[in-house]
Amino acid sequence: MMSKRAKPSQPYYPGQKNTILPRSNNKKVQPEAVREAFVKVPVVLGEQTVQLDLTARIDFPEPVLEIKDVKKNIKITQCRLLLPTNKLFLKGFVRKNIQYATPVRSDYKRVVSDLRSMTLDVPFETVTDIDFINPPQFETNPGRREFTYFSESKLPEGFAQKDKLLSAEFSEFDQISGEHFNELPYCELISSQFVEYDEALNRQMGKVRDGRGQSMNAPFEEGTFTEMQEKMVVELTFKVLQLQQVKVNDNHK
Repeated sequence: MMSKRAKPSQPYYPGQKNTILPRSNNKKVQPEAVREAFVKVPVVLGEQTVQLDLTARIDFPEPVLEIKDVKKNIKITQCRLLLPTNKLFLKGFVRKNIQYATPVRSDYKRVVSDLRSMTLDVPFETVTDIDFINPPQFETNPGRREFTYFSESKLPEGFAQKDKLLSAEFSEFDQISGEHFNELPYCELISSQFVEYDEALNRQMGKVRDGRGQSMNAPFEEGTFTEMQEKMVVELTFKVLQLQQVKVNDNHK
């Protein structure tokens, strides 16, 4: 009678073995490099911290007993340095996720609530000055210049045969013009810090309502609200950079 072979706990592959890889030796290799070169790299034009003062009114879709937590993230949609000035235009919003408790039932001893959350954007737009660490590279287009060629042509009847018309060539237009293509500065975010104060606007102590707006019995000190006034100070730290051509020297001997 043939015995049943136990099924392996893991897939079996022919020739598979459990091996310990031996340690391989290596040696340090000194890379070859040119002693002097021109490279194009991001150069820091300025690093600044700007303070944004924001205020907003927030309406909740249902009565709120209390705020449990608020998470905030900065989102920048525009960070544009207007060359040749040092004016930086900033635009974006603060993303807020608010977790709050909304009552579902209550009596004079307790309030039972559901935990909800609401996500919204608080927009902002401002202009600030940049103190340059390194000056930006900026060139305007070269001026346009017109030029003409000398022309000599015959005169019509009524003029002496040896006379000729000496003037510019009116049958053509000649010009020197050009364009200069600058590297557009850009921004990188470093950090943000929020200081926030939120205050309920229409809270009445002793009046608790559920999600349908129905009034419920509750402990005397409790109350719900649907409107909140927010005051917030945001400190945003960022870098302004531009691709520039830089000369690199290797002075190591």
